[in-house]
Amino acid sequence: MVRMQIKRKIGPKWQIIIPKIVREFLGLKSGDEVILEVRDKEVLIRRWVNPTNFVDDFCSLIDKKLKEKVDLEKLLEGEVRERTILHRLKHLHKPS
Repeated sequence: MVRMQIKRKIGPKWQIIIPKIVREFLGLKSGDEVILEVRDKEVLIRRWVNPTNFVDDFCSLIDKKLKEKVDLEKLLEGEVRERTILHRLKHLHKPS
């Protein structure tokens, strides 16, 4: 997780400038849209991603389509079971 804290001054039209290092890190360009999320007394600014474009981009990464329906609940249960076993094994072999 990358953390940055950069102090900015609010301009006369209630605007702030997003520093270049932050724009580059987030891949923001002039004209891009962002989401302002208010959490308690803080504001989180994040890049807006069109959900349709996100799904299209994600699906285009895989050139093969699924041929069978995937049971996500069963898949997740298996993942949890596997991680639980690994966690227990890790603590069994932990030096005293």
